[in-house]
Amino acid sequence: MRSKTPGLPGSADRLKLTSRSGKAAVVACAIGLFGPIGGHAQEQGAEGAPLEEVVITGTRIKRANLETASPITALPQEEFKYQGTSTVEGVLNRMPQFTADSNENGSNGSDGTARVNLRNLGPSRVLVLIDGQRMLPVEGNDVNFIPSALIERVDVVTGGASAVYGSDAVSGVVNFVLDKNLEGVRISAQYGSAWHRNDNSYARQVVRDANYELADSSVWDGGRADFNIAMGMNSADGKGNATFYLGYRKLEPVTQDTRDFSACGLNLGGANADELVCGGSSNNQWGSFVMLGGPNNGRSFNNTKDGQQTWVPYDSSFLYNYAPTNYIQRQDRRLTAGGFAHYDYSDHMKLYGGVMFMDDQTYSQAAPSAYFQGNVYPINCDNPLMSAQQASILCGAAAGTPTNINTFIGYRFAGAGGARIDDLRHTDYRMNFGSRGDIASGWTYDVSYLFSRVIYDESYKNDLDLNKGARALQVVNVNGVPTCRSVVDGTDPDCVPANVFSAFGISDEAYGYLLTPTFTHGVQTEKVANLTVNGDLDQYGIRSPFASAGVAIATGVEHRTEDLTFEADALAQQKGTKENAGEFNVKELYIEADVPLVSSKPFVDELAVNLGYRYSDYSIQGGTGFTADTYKFELRYAPVSSFKLRSSYNRAVRAPNITELFAAQALGNVAAQDPCSGANPDASLDDCIRSGVTQAQYGLIPECPADTCVTLGGGNLGLQPEIADTYTYGFVFTPSFLPSFTFSADYFDIFVDGYISPVDAPTIINECVDGGSPYFCSLFHRDPVSGVLFGTNGYLTATNQNTGYLQTSGMDFTSGYNFDLGNILPGAPELGSIDISFVGTWLNSRRTEPLPGLDSYNCVGLFGPTCGQPSPKWRHNVRMTWTSPQQSTTVSANWRYFGSVGLSSNDFLLDDQEDYISMNRRITGYSYLDLAATWKWVESVEFRAGINNVFDRDPPVIAAGLLSSFGNGNTYPGVYDPMGRLVYFGMTVEF
Repeated sequence: MRSKTPGLPGSADRLKLTSRSGKAAVVACAIGLFGPIGGHAQEQGAEGAPLEEVVITGTRIKRANLETASPITALPQEEFKYQGTSTVEGVLNRMPQFTADSNENGSNGSDGTARVNLRNLGPSRVLVLIDGQRMLPVEGNDVNFIPSALIERVDVVTGGASAVYGSDAVSGVVNFVLDKNLEGVRISAQYGSAWHRNDNSYARQVVRDANYELADSSVWDGGRADFNIAMGMNSADGKGNATFYLGYRKLEPVTQDTRDFSACGLNLGGANADELVCGGSSNNQWGSFVMLGGPNNGRSFNNTKDGQQTWVPYDSSFLYNYAPTNYIQRQDRRLTAGGFAHYDYSDHMKLYGGVMFMDDQTYSQAAPSAYFQGNVYPINCDNPLMSAQQASILCGAAAGTPTNINTFIGYRFAGAGGARIDDLRHTDYRMNFGSRGDIASGWTYDVSYLFSRVIYDESYKNDLDLNKGARALQVVNVNGVPTCRSVVDGTDPDCVPANVFSAFGISDEAYGYLLTPTFTHGVQTEKVANLTVNGDLDQYGIRSPFASAGVAIATGVEHRTEDLTFEADALAQQKGTKENAGEFNVKELYIEADVPLVSSKPFVDELAVNLGYRYSDYSIQGGTGFTADTYKFELRYAPVSSFKLRSSYNRAVRAPNITELFAAQALGNVAAQDPCSGANPDASLDDCIRSGVTQAQYGLIPECPADTCVTLGGGNLGLQPEIADTYTYGFVFTPSFLPSFTFSADYFDIFVDGYISPVDAPTIINECVDGGSPYFCSLFHRDPVSGVLFGTNGYLTATNQNTGYLQTSGMDFTSGYNFDLGNILPGAPELGSIDISFVGTWLNSRRTEPLPGLDSYNCVGLFGPTCGQPSPKWRHNVRMTWTSPQQSTTVSANWRYFGSVGLSSNDFLLDDQEDYISMNRRITGYSYLDLAATWKWVESVEFRAGINNVFDRDPPVIAAGLLSSFGNGNTYPGVYDPMGRLVYFGMTVEF
């Protein structure tokens, strides 16, 4: 198997050429290490053969040997082999620059995608590219789409790049550079599985105390199989190549009851919140009731556990353990296919194109459905399924009459209902074609068209139809037979009565009637037309008198259109899902110039600037358009060839995406609790009145079940672009006295003003109840009957808007060193070589101002309901790889470190220590050791194997109420290893 076109250097040749020019960082990349680089440029071959394309991430200038001033970290293809993961996001999330986002460890509420989050500024603020072009529409970005078998490298650019690429490049750019010049066939297969020992004594004791079932002491599960084939061929005349690929991946599901730390939903307990206890949901399998009228208004009761039609006062012994059926790893099946081709018809016309396809189907699983509290259900007082005792409690003197009493019902369908299944399917298409070539001496062009489409289909199964649920409770006696009132009056002849008045009383026939799937369908399309012209102005004498090269420019135009259509069936709409559609387009002009000022002079080996500007004009269907200006200034200065200074300033923008603009308003769950709920509310009556509580409701409002309230989210056609200013300063050191060593340090500072976001629920609650803000209090919409903040009539308004600011700063450190062991042990037999790489990030600040005028807060070193996922001050990866003298065998070890973090709610306390939480007040630093090895049996057959998290370290166990976005199974499964030790093996065959 070769990866080159005839007459062009392959990857190995490029490595040697780059090494001879002194770019040690790229050497480190090619041997399977992280490495800092200023840019990537394929150079002339040893015999002077022209290269097909110059690929430099972060600029549109195409000049050999150009290095951008923007810090770039390169992740080579070898790193994917050494990490053994079958998911692209799994590799990226281990880099210190990234924070885990949507991935396979999310379950209830997951959209089924895999996203990347650079600098913890959100996945919508990082632009994902494939070979310098947009991957998919931003909201549909899913790195499952990337054919991992064809990844040549991944470039990660820190800082804004909107002047080069347009909107969304705020925190930076992730560019997947693919190998599209294969000759021959490459087949790769890998299988891995988790091997975990459940020996967390504290967690097991908590589960044991609750009389819940313990996880098995040792498990092998979570199998993941990955198979890929790629093949390529050159044209007979050597002017072109066609490369094709096919991939299949399957992940087996793992439920939370298989791990001791997630076997139950954990809550804070103890007098000082200094312990964990198994919590659960009041929507239990026996059936709970909250009276919203009648003689016991505001009181809660529960069916007895023995199946009798008897109510007793509700208490925590009736909590339902919802955790066992939830996934800690989703079931997933992915198919990818595609191909790329290029043909050099002439120097003036070099045609290229590609087609990519993905079909990904994943299943999210949650606890069985229920009559969930929050939805008001009237029960008629002459319902024959009630006992006399129940009728008396519900209706008092009205028992036996047709009078209706409103109730909340929490009755879990633990019988024949089964778990709720969210069937999520993404089908993505991407097609691009274009031509590049010479216009005249020193002038080239590149014209291209990109079409991408994301199709989203969701079917939510085994869930309650709310209308049917209400009809099944209106039951009357017809000749001694309990019969739905809707059958009697003919409005629903199929109705089957639901006996919610005894534990496990609902019949299979009733389940068949009540449980109805919902369906939604969405299509999002992106079209991009681009023309770029590159010019070398040196031929016109436009050159600094102190430089050896002239000015190079790139200028062009781009037109991008995005449209969205989202449809939902009647039942989905009944449950709050809204249909929506919309479209926007943007017309853009841009120019970039690279200006060498001084070169090869004493104390100035290089001094150059890079300037860029882009004008964007947005038109929004049904809304008000806007324009945006973005620009950049970069400086490169090398006093000597071995020491280079670099700095950059970028004005970047992120225009509101199509979902933020057009998404219909809909209800959704959010981790929060109502301080005005419960018999003894945490907030005072006056504070609660500001949030919409009446004096009559105070002390009678039910709590949000399982610490889950409801928000109303949706789009806003009045949104304006986010404006970002990004700064970077750094240096690269490649000493001549220590060949193959490189070290770089880069400071970054990113400020995003007017960021688009709904205001988070904890902020709304705190600013209203504690701060008395009229604005935040206006966002409360309490159920007019019960006063709750859940169900269909109680919620917090959290639609999209331009809010305050986001700011983050810190430093990245990268280093690589390669040496032969024989050089340090003279006279010894050949022992091979050692490659060492290091990449670390020190976080200085991660500050958020929720709204202009509000106090900002800094989340460095914190986690929790306000700060979200952990943001340690320090993270790093250190990899050491030994390569045998014959280069047939490698053994590699990787040390992953994730620094300690504290609980944000404790850190933000002032003098009030009553709310101090002792448990989970701090998560200690985490170290993981990964081992991997490769062995070439023959030149064309390579085996690989490895163990990640060798010591099987458990993730931190965190109370569910302290988790926020992407928390699942009492931990942050994207940040810490939730599955335990991962063992994998694979092989690659080339011919």
